[in-house]
Amino acid sequence: MIQKLRYQLATFAIIGSVGFAVDGGVLTYLSVGMGMNVYLSRFISFALACLATWLLNRKYTFRRPNHFPGFSRGREYSRYVIIQTCGALINLGVFTWLIAVNPEFKSIPIVPLAFGSGLALVFNFVGARMWVFQE
Repeated sequence: MIQKLRYQLATFAIIGSVGFAVDGGVLTYLSVGMGMNVYLSRFISFALACLATWLLNRKYTFRRPNHFPGFSRGREYSRYVIIQTCGALINLGVFTWLIAVNPEFKSIPIVPLAFGSGLALVFNFVGARMWVFQE
């Protein structure tokens, strides 16, 4: 059980890195390369990153079969987007709070970003494991 949990957490983190690359790459391409509004670009990049990580996590992290009785991929994906959105809000909240309590972090924003990302990763993993891809 512990070995499976370690595997899932490590795989989830690696796939999260892939999602970050998709998110950042699409955001940069659309906003800088194509001149699209940065907020619309961000919405699209987040949506594509969610789709990519959901597909990868269901295949590699939680090893969901494509078909089984009573299964709704639409419901699963909706739950995944909800968890990812909450995780993004947690990340932003921690980031904002840390800068508010220590304004020196404005000069090194990677520190509050790392704390926010770490907490969001834990939330996203637990939410995905316990609610989205429940066994």
